[in-house]
Order: sequence, then structure tokens, then C-alpha cells
Amino acid sequence: MSGVAEDAEASAHADEVRQPIVRMPGARRARLLAAPGTSAEPAPADDPSRGETAGPVASGPNDAQLLRDVPPHY
Repeated sequence: MSGVAEDAEASAHADEVRQPIVRMPGARRARLLAAPGTSAEPAPADDPSRGETAGPVASGPNDAQLLRDVPPHY
């Protein structure tokens, strides 16, 4: 990319709301604060698929054999 293209791209991204970065004294890495519009929860509370378990799966002809077999590195 040329310098002009990089400057244009940088100015286009400067208008966007960014995730704040905070430098922590004595730390090796900076700390990222929550991005705007996000939640600290691993899965949002309004996620309909949260808490659902997978249904029973039909077993195949070799499932018992596969469960008995143990790889040599175990």
C-alpha cells in the first residue's frame, strides 16, 4: 500500500468507536476494557441456545468397539 492509501484507511478507522486499551503499571501486557455494546458474560443472558443440552444420538454399529479401544499413548 502507498502512504496515501494507509492514511486514508487510518482516518476512516479513526471515526469508529474502538475498544479502550489501558496500560497497567508493572504489567507486561495492556488491559482491554469491554468494547462498547458488549457484556462481560461469556454467553449473553438473552441467548436462547444457552443451557440446552444435546439430544440423544443414535448409536452406530461400531460404537461399543470404539468405546473399548484405547489409544496406545493412554
